[in-house]
Amino acid sequence: MSIFTFHNSASRLLYWLLGYWGQPPLISQKCVIVLCMARVARVDVGEEIYHVINRANGRLQIFNTKEDYLLFEKLLAEAKNLTDMRILAYTIMPNHWHLILKPRKDGDLALFLHSLCNTHTRKVHAMTKTNGSGHLYQGRYKSFLVDSEGYLLTLIKYVERNPVRAKLALHPGDWRWGSSWRRINGSGQQASLIDASPALFPQDYISWINTPEKENEISDIRTSVNKGMPYGRGLWAEQMVGKYHLESTLRAPGRPKKEK
Repeated sequence: MSIFTFHNSASRLLYWLLGYWGQPPLISQKCVIVLCMARVARVDVGEEIYHVINRANGRLQIFNTKEDYLLFEKLLAEAKNLTDMRILAYTIMPNHWHLILKPRKDGDLALFLHSLCNTHTRKVHAMTKTNGSGHLYQGRYKSFLVDSEGYLLTLIKYVERNPVRAKLALHPGDWRWGSSWRRINGSGQQASLIDASPALFPQDYISWINTPEKENEISDIRTSVNKGMPYGRGLWAEQMVGKYHLESTLRAPGRPKKEK
């Protein structure tokens, strides 16, 4: 299995390689694509599970009205149709969003998020007449591998309970702009945006999602986000680090200490 590593933000090269502009793809579907963004590698491999986050530039609020949220959900559905992406959970917050995704093929994650983020940026600038005024997002999205064995459900709960922790809703199902609302209150068509989780939910989903997470679970997820580490069992995480060259995520932040 081959690994292609790009040491800059060469998204144009990536999409050319993937056939994004209608050219025959130059990368076999059996390849592993690892994008090295700064010091942390970006993995884009089919059939893995990813926790994806993007924040507004300066952490400013970019979702202010019902229409703002509806637009993003519409673009989410369009990007899903473009790549046949499996969306396992999501939550849209006033200044950032979380997605849990499971792409089918190598390169689909980048294609999905390129479509979603770029189209959203263009639409917002057009609606607010701010074309050329700067970036909507603080940077490119962040993505983290997720272990489906036990840890996936913990992460889904973390993502869907985000509005509760932020005191925007009393229960996850009360927050209109997330997968928990769609599971509990959405119509069949609205619920179809969400794909079945590889890990089965508890039989009483509502009771489960309304039960707060444990502090150590929240801490572990935030460590994964802050360091870019795979989120899962110790041995599994070590295997992912070695397989996808994520050794930098295990280092302490800052410059390496000099040996005395």
